Amino acid sequence: MSALWARVAALPLVVEGYELVPLALETSSGWTRRSTEVHLHGAGRCGRGEDVVYDADAQAAFQARGAYLDLAGAYTLASFAARLDALDLAPDPFDQAAYRDYRRWAFESAALDLALRQADTDLARLLGRAARPVRFAVSLGLTDFAPLAERLALHADLRFKLDAVPAWDAELCARLAATGAVDVVDFKGAYHGTIVDTPADLALYERVLDAFGPALVVEDPHDAPAVQALLAERDARVSWDAPVHALADLDAQPIAARAVNVKPSRLGTLARLSELYTGCAARGLPMYGGGQFELGVGREQVQTLAALFHPDGPNDVAPRGYHRLTSDEPRPASPLPVAALAGFGSD
Repeated sequence: MSALWARVAALPLVVEGYELVPLALETSSGWTRRSTEVHLHGAGRCGRGEDVVYDADAQAAFQARGAYLDLAGAYTLASFAARLDALDLAPDPFDQAAYRDYRRWAFESAALDLALRQADTDLARLLGRAARPVRFAVSLGLTDFAPLAERLALHADLRFKLDAVPAWDAELCARLAATGAVDVVDFKGAYHGTIVDTPADLALYERVLDAFGPALVVEDPHDAPAVQALLAERDARVSWDAPVHALADLDAQPIAARAVNVKPSRLGTLARLSELYTGCAARGLPMYGGGQFELGVGREQVQTLAALFHPDGPNDVAPRGYHRLTSDEPRPASPLPVAALAGFGSD
């Protein structure tokens, strides 16, 4: 057990029941993002977490089941995690194995929030760490320059994490690079059987690397031999995201990580998240936070973790207002102050 997890694991928790709260957002592309907040109740307090499973049908099935799990009892966070181990949190089959971790994180983050509230404290005080303003990067998928330009018009010093697609020609790559605002390009090469899968396009890698140079962080490259050889030749700063469900997964990748995109929901449990934070710090490996298009409390929670563990990274935790520019949600500048609130990243 890591020292970090030991400080969290012993926190007492009383659970009397829970409820599920559906959330939805119609995106500018016509896709409806759905998620579910888990609200755990106990000792007159409420703790929240967010299930970020992307499958809308899976979200509907989860919500339709209601509070079917027997979670009532007195625990520590460690014993609550053991209770979750004994339960089937996803009786309706998922088409992606990773979704089980996403569901698990909804309950573990809600439990952390509730336990902190019951102890009248917050995560920063519990861990003895200072929360610092979070430098964030706006994550975009784009095929032309306009979406990036529209956001730069809001704040000239915004940073970006972009998803590369074959439609990026040399002219667009050069124009994006010339802004000096792009920190990370994600090639989605470690995804399999998802809607974001992309082919291994060696020419695309060459265009991107030629335009952006050695400072760029290359996230989740493909394992095609030609791609791996090019990245090694260019001494690319490779970061991993999708394959990382535990610290041990870093050592299983074809190219050694020089940065890590830490997505709490991908880790699934507080114990594995704590181990990853501890392991990356011991290796001197830079970290940055990853979002999952959260609609509710999950966004504040990933911002809180970024503020505590990697505030200066290109954190993919931009406020929700950047998802859709037609919304009336605020779009503050970076770095983002993270308020010290009771619980875990929620008001």
